Amino acid sequence: MDGVLIIDKPKGVTSHDVVYMVRRKLGIKKVGHTGTLDPIATGVLPILIGKATKLSDKLSSTTKEYIAEFKFGIQTDSLDITGNITHESKIIPSKDDVINTLDNFRGKILQEPPIYSAIKINGRKLYEYARAGETVEIPKRECNILSLELLEAAENKFSLYIHCSSGTYVRSLIRDIGLALNSFATMTELRRISTGKFKIENSITKEDLENFDLNSIQDKLIPMDKALSFEKIELKDEMYSKIINGMICKVENIYDKNSEYNVYCKNNYIGIGKYMYHNNIWGIKIIKKLIGN
Repeated sequence: MDGVLIIDKPKGVTSHDVVYMVRRKLGIKKVGHTGTLDPIATGVLPILIGKATKLSDKLSSTTKEYIAEFKFGIQTDSLDITGNITHESKIIPSKDDVINTLDNFRGKILQEPPIYSAIKINGRKLYEYARAGETVEIPKRECNILSLELLEAAENKFSLYIHCSSGTYVRSLIRDIGLALNSFATMTELRRISTGKFKIENSITKEDLENFDLNSIQDKLIPMDKALSFEKIELKDEMYSKIINGMICKVENIYDKNSEYNVYCKNNYIGIGKYMYHNNIWGIKIIKKLIGN
């Protein structure tokens, strides 16, 4: 069984917990995930099964969509409601205040990641510094907020729709919105509704996973080539032996140089190929083989 299974991760479990559930259900060890969700978060968690585990690097850099809830008046060490309160304020900005400041956070921005995160500084994960009570300078990182809209504002309960680049921390975004309004803010809920082409409406729940038989799970499995967004190249049958053995295959069509494609031959999906210059010819060479063992 090879492909991507979209799980609607429930609150209170880790992403690795979900991987373990899938391994136990399918009896397959080769299971991973892409795009970690914190225990407080729910929503789209792509689970990679079998040879699809080779696609982690191709699937993790896609944009994400979230619905996030937050409140003003407090900031915690983890920047979400599960943490310890570190700052307090009596200032609760209005709906109009929030709407007016959001434009400052659209587009490319610099963001300081949370101390409770898995980013490595000097060979150690940031949360390791936090748990040891040590301080460390956290460099700001660029992220891209493609869309940011206020969905709800009722008393001190606010919710946002966020479409952002991979690597964006919603907790940090909410912290910075609070600071920009001379207050403090903390995330209270987070739901991921998409990552790349994987949407919440195509997901299955933890209960589905437990109750489905293997055929039902297979029906929900997204094939590896369909999980990727590459264009398709179909090679001639006589190229089969060359392409699966790592040789470059000359093609007549003109493709984008150094671009990647889904490569097929003899009606089989071979894997990810790159149009490149090799051995004095321009052609297609497999860089990630996904056929066979």
